[in-house]
Amino acid sequence: MLVTLVAPRLILSGGGSVSRVAEVLAQLGLSRPLVVTDPWMASSGTVERCLAPLRAAGLAPAVFSETVPDPTDTVVEAGVAAFKAGDYDCLIGFGGGSPMDTAKAVAILAAAPEGTHIRAYKAPAQANSGAVPVICIPTTAGTGSEATRFTVITDTERDEKMLIAGLGALPLAAIVDHELTWTVPARTVADTGVDSLTHALEAFVSRRANAFSDDYARLAMRLIAPNLRRAYADAQRGGNGPRDEEAREAMMRGAMLAGLAFSNASVALVHGMSRPIGAHFHVPHGLSNAMLLPAVTRFGLQSALPRYAEAARIMGVAGEGEGDETAAARLVDELEALNRDLSVPTPAAHGIDPARWDGLLETMAAQAIASGSPANNPRVPDAPEIVALYREAYA
Repeated sequence: MLVTLVAPRLILSGGGSVSRVAEVLAQLGLSRPLVVTDPWMASSGTVERCLAPLRAAGLAPAVFSETVPDPTDTVVEAGVAAFKAGDYDCLIGFGGGSPMDTAKAVAILAAAPEGTHIRAYKAPAQANSGAVPVICIPTTAGTGSEATRFTVITDTERDEKMLIAGLGALPLAAIVDHELTWTVPARTVADTGVDSLTHALEAFVSRRANAFSDDYARLAMRLIAPNLRRAYADAQRGGNGPRDEEAREAMMRGAMLAGLAFSNASVALVHGMSRPIGAHFHVPHGLSNAMLLPAVTRFGLQSALPRYAEAARIMGVAGEGEGDETAAARLVDELEALNRDLSVPTPAAHGIDPARWDGLLETMAAQAIASGSPANNPRVPDAPEIVALYREAYA
């Protein structure tokens, strides 16, 4: 079997590693960065964790801090304008998935002919060129964007989250520092943690899984499954008492490995159904994944029973001697228990209007199918089955 493996050229991981950002740029022959971040990172001073070591090395980084949750085409266009207004040789995405995805999309669109809309690169089109390299520094343990060849951008005119894939979205380098997660709210720790678990599980059961992605997915599940609740509890304590550094570091590594897993395989039905929820109802991506994960896993269980059973054993929720049926059933039970323990609401409990939800089901199902991700699922659904899953998840 012929497998193409993609990954950042350089990954620097460990507590305090962000302080070495200037060294990473120097290794890569880069010296004129535009840092892409969000308003909170800028106003809170958190972005100084990245800027200070750059300035100390004699560099003069500029900042674009207009990114928004679920990054939009309009923000990407503003980022391209900021990039073209200066003389930059790289982009640094600093923050959660939104700043990192924005930085990737800015690099891709800045390389395109004038007047091109980012939707020109919507999958299945390939975005294989970027104007400059992108370095990613995640501040949450979840999206895995620091290690993937994907970015997700909302088309504001069509109210659609677009998957954009290609080597132009693959970071040249990633700096993975779990100490940057200390100030992340507990809700975000939970949602991004389930996002990373979903990445690993979907990559593992995907129809496009391969030996390399399997290795990454297995490692990721082993790290995430026993540490997600611990990281959430640590975040709830808010720094009162000693930090659970072991759990936080494991989650950060797990998220990156899960990103490598799905970047080299694919995500599947959960992500395909999740993106329309984010586009239409502005539910954070990890949270919408969590809302869907138990129902979608149950839907596909019999089509990849040995895989789901192995995942349950890897995660420690089923014993090695248990049969596949029992182990796979325990996996679904665990995903439901995880949602309860992390206080994940249903769409109804989240406050989504039932009439609007019901009115958009066919549109969301069509958008999910168009994204291509459901075709990677062990059991490939049709539109009525996706509508039924949305209804099941709502309640």
